[in-house]
Amino acid sequence: MRNDTIASLSTALGESAIAIVRLSGPRSRELADSVFRGKTSLAGTEARFVRYGRLVDERGEPFDEVLAFWFAAPRSYTGEEMAEIHCHGGNMAARLCLERLYGLGARPARPGEFTQRAFLNGRIDLAQAEGVLATIQARTETALKAAQRGLTGVLSGETEKLREAILDLSAHIEASLDYPDEELPPLPAEELLTRLDALRRQAGTLFERCRTGLLLRQGISIALAGKPNVGKSSLLNALLARPRALVTDVAGTTRDILEEPLAHRGVPLNLLDTAGLRDPLDEVEALGIGRTLEALQGAALALFVVDGSRPLDGDDERVASRLEGLPHLTVVNKSDLPSPVADEALFALSPTQGVLRLSARTGDGIDSLKETIVDAVVASGLLDEGLNASAFQLDELRRALEGLDEARDAAVLGLDLAASSLIEARLALENVVGPSEESLLERIFNRFCVGK
Repeated sequence: MRNDTIASLSTALGESAIAIVRLSGPRSRELADSVFRGKTSLAGTEARFVRYGRLVDERGEPFDEVLAFWFAAPRSYTGEEMAEIHCHGGNMAARLCLERLYGLGARPARPGEFTQRAFLNGRIDLAQAEGVLATIQARTETALKAAQRGLTGVLSGETEKLREAILDLSAHIEASLDYPDEELPPLPAEELLTRLDALRRQAGTLFERCRTGLLLRQGISIALAGKPNVGKSSLLNALLARPRALVTDVAGTTRDILEEPLAHRGVPLNLLDTAGLRDPLDEVEALGIGRTLEALQGAALALFVVDGSRPLDGDDERVASRLEGLPHLTVVNKSDLPSPVADEALFALSPTQGVLRLSARTGDGIDSLKETIVDAVVASGLLDEGLNASAFQLDELRRALEGLDEARDAAVLGLDLAASSLIEARLALENVVGPSEESLLERIFNRFCVGK
């Protein structure tokens, strides 16, 4: 438990019906009682029972009509004594309430400190804490459900099952290494490899579910790339079903990145309309092309947009060279016009995850493109099984996978090498639900808003 008491506003600033001031720490009820006046004080009220009263200033003069209640440790969000004061919305009442609490000894809460205390007090693990943040940030129903799977402990449970299975295998290997005279039955090489393969599959499925969850949480960046005037901005408008980008016959209209959100099948997409790639005609266009190249490197998927009504040329080849090694789909626009461009030529120009023909003008093929985008990025069949995870947790799962791969490779050389790799895999999995490094915890919880 922490020794100090923190306080903050847990609702957004601005005009609203209610503003909630939250406290956590050993003096929560005492401090709340210092600013609250009702027929019965919080000290004389059972935990979780609401009291009506007024907030008073240092002279005892009331300045707001409120509801107040408290929670006894450990049955609270943070696991500590907590209190809440529900003021009227707006900036003034809640601000005066907080100023009074700070003057009486409370400390302003840091971003995410309430949830961090819940973690440090054992109320939740890291996977559940990430579920809290993801619930707040969810942009689609599918993302919200993935966040709830994390909040209710699904990721924690799956991670623990995998860790226990690895631990069981490690114990067998290490016992045979440490106590060779005990006549423990040896683990046949074939059985060892079979068990390692099974663990690798289990870890791979968990990784893909978490990768899907991270995409649902952050959104999938889709960059529209191509030479000028192939219809990238028209395609953006068609995907959004509204005229968001300016469309003209003048090549090079788009000079900067235009980003717009779109949801399909519950998956949040971040569409990036970019400047056309060619030899720049001026400094402004050169800056726009530079930003396009940065966007392509950071995107989960690129759409290589080609004008299907014209033969491929050198500018198309330059775009293809920029996309080399990057995940992308080739989109042939203007399918409502005769096309001299064959699929074979497109595959020869740029190895791609697929070629789609559509018309941004008529809308033909737009729905198919949305389906293909989601299928290309999200692992098949895992969309409804996504587990909310952060980039840090995904990196730790990747480390666990690498440890299992190394253990399998090492198993043919010696059990001691395999045992060492299994330890690395176990440690990585432990970090998924409960890292102990203080500086790392600070970085994790600083991403939360103040009051959560």
